[in-house]
Amino acid sequence: MRSLTSKGAATRQRILEGAAAHIREHGVPATTLDDVLARTATSKSQLFHYFPGGREELLLAVARLEADRVLEDQQPQLGDLTSWPAWQLWRDTVVDRYRRQGRLCPLNSVMSQLGDTTPGAQAVVTELTRRWQAEIATGVRHMQDIGEIDPGLDPDRTAAALLAGIQGGVLLQLSTGRTTHLEAALDLGLAHLRAHRLTPAVKDVSGLDSPI
Repeated sequence: MRSLTSKGAATRQRILEGAAAHIREHGVPATTLDDVLARTATSKSQLFHYFPGGREELLLAVARLEADRVLEDQQPQLGDLTSWPAWQLWRDTVVDRYRRQGRLCPLNSVMSQLGDTTPGAQAVVTELTRRWQAEIATGVRHMQDIGEIDPGLDPDRTAAALLAGIQGGVLLQLSTGRTTHLEAALDLGLAHLRAHRLTPAVKDVSGLDSPI
């Protein structure tokens, strides 16, 4: 994207957030460019100045915004997976986030409209997955570093499995309106982590819990 002045960046952001808000309230099919223009008090020339590709470019920008929000809504818990209570708090945060979101998932709606085979849409999903999985894997590594989890457990593979469970649970919620499957996936994922806890005897041998 070309460089914008601070005023231009603010205008673009206003259009983007207005479009995202309208989509969250009404869904993608019921959102037109005229709706966005009216909601953001923007002229058509302004909208096409900042989004020359029109509706598709605007939807792609909304998808990026919503992908960022998926991770932002999990903070600070996602970035602080440093103890077993912290992992449980993150689990509760994820469930609460999707329970409040309900059956209308803005990111899923936009991605369905764009088509997940388009390069831009694929890039959004790939980047979200990479960042989310990396955050979870960092938490697993921290627990290994402090002697709470077996160092032989693969952090990246474990994080990938947890994330796959979350996404599957969210997909089922969109169909059923219930977080039952999401909660089950997270609970079993955390149980798997706890099953790889080091016993006190193992910690003592490693020197991690030895008296000073």
